[in-house]
Order: sequence, then structure tokens, then C-alpha cells
Amino acid sequence: MKLTVLYENNSGFKKGLLGAHGFSVLVEHREVRVLVDTGTDGRILLNNMEELGVKPREIDYIFITHGHYDHTGGLKVFLETRGKPIKVIAHPEIFRRRIALKPHRRDIGIPFTRGELEALGAEFILSEKPLEFAPGFISSGEIERRTWDRAVGYLEEKGELIKDPVRDDMALIVDLGESAAVITGCGHSGVLNIAWHAEDVLGKPVKALIGGLHLLGASKELLDDVVEKIDAEKLYAGHCTDIDSYAYLKARLGDRIEHLHVGKTVEL
Repeated sequence: MKLTVLYENNSGFKKGLLGAHGFSVLVEHREVRVLVDTGTDGRILLNNMEELGVKPREIDYIFITHGHYDHTGGLKVFLETRGKPIKVIAHPEIFRRRIALKPHRRDIGIPFTRGELEALGAEFILSEKPLEFAPGFISSGEIERRTWDRAVGYLEEKGELIKDPVRDDMALIVDLGESAAVITGCGHSGVLNIAWHAEDVLGKPVKALIGGLHLLGASKELLDDVVEKIDAEKLYAGHCTDIDSYAYLKARLGDRIEHLHVGKTVEL
């Protein structure tokens, strides 16, 4: 399996790459190419794809980890540029209206309607259950919260705001043979829950957990819980992990953890 970071908070070390708040990676395995999330801004996504030699028309599937703008905002421009249909794997609740109240009230959900995206060639496959949509590529389905999670924001229903459990937060599980790689967009389900769930779904240990771990502002106790209980052999952390949390984990985990940036590749 080869993973290439296309969209991340940090731009990396190659001239021409752009960093911005959001997340997107390309996963290549068994001659299948899956785009995981699309970042916030399609222009930045396409710039980085061009700089890294990734062609939109050569991607086989899109996998959406959850329905927040910083993981779906580039979807419309990507589809317009691609110019031909593509299957999009996601949870049935990705189009729910989502609200944040800090630092001010604003929409934080997908900035497009399902109809807009389907008109541009998106063929949605929406499932809340685990689904192998291509050889070696499994959608986790909904993730059981056995311990703490990192859900944020609110849902708007009939004019009322209710806490958003982010049930659509899913991970991409890649079967490596004797183990698994797990790609998480933001980790709202909680990184421990995600790793345990992936092991249950595939019946194999997690070799690497890659993506946003949503540990921004996490307490020392929570970070210690990750250090002591995470099953993954290796962590590749980025996006919503934040510098302080990453530094704390790096001090405790050493070579078991690396930071993500645009242009970084991971080969397993």
C-alpha cells in the first residue's frame, strides 16, 4: 500500500505545495486508487495533485470519512475537473446540517447538496455498516464508542440544536494481508475506538493508524490513555492533532509516531 498526502494543515518541503486546514490523501493498493476526503478548497487540492502528479481521471473511488466542510469542501471542484462519474463511499448521514457555535455560529457541514454533486458525476454508495467496496478496501461503517470520543458541534433539526454525535465518522480500512492500515479523517469516534473497531471488522492487527486524531486541546490524561492503550504499531498524525498534542505523543512514543504534511508518502 502507498499513501500520498494531498491536503494537510502543513505544506511540507517541496516547492509548489500548499498547506491549508483540511485533509485528503490518495491510497493506492492492489492497483486500485482511492481518494480519501477532499480538503476544504478544491483549488488547493487540485494544485497539490498536479504538483504531485496525481490525475483526477485516474482515481477509482472517493471515500468520505465524515460530513464536515474541511473534508468535503474540495469535492465539487474535483468532480468538475474530473469530468466523468465516480463512486463515492460514505455514511448515510453525511448531508445533515451541522453547526458550530464557537468562535461564532456557522455552518460546518458539506457546503453542497447531494443533487449538485450527483449532477457532476458523484455516484453515492451510502452505508452505515462495514462494506468492502474494492479488493482490500473496507469502509469501517459506524464505529462503536467503547471509551471516550471527540465528537464536536451541533445538528440542526426543526430549528433546534442538538449535540452532534458525528455518527457518520468512519475510517478506511486497508487489508495488508497479515495486518491492516487504517485511515481516519478527524477521528471524532476516538482513536482507540477506531483502532479496536478496525481489528474487529478485519480480524487482523492494525499496523498503522494514519490521519487526523482530533487531539486538539486534549488533556494529559487522555493523551496518556492513547499512549498506553493504542494497538497500532505506528501512528501518522496530522490535521486536527495539533502541535502540542503531537509533541507530547512524540516524547512518549518516539519512532512509533510521525507527523503528516502535504507530499509525505507512507508505504506499507
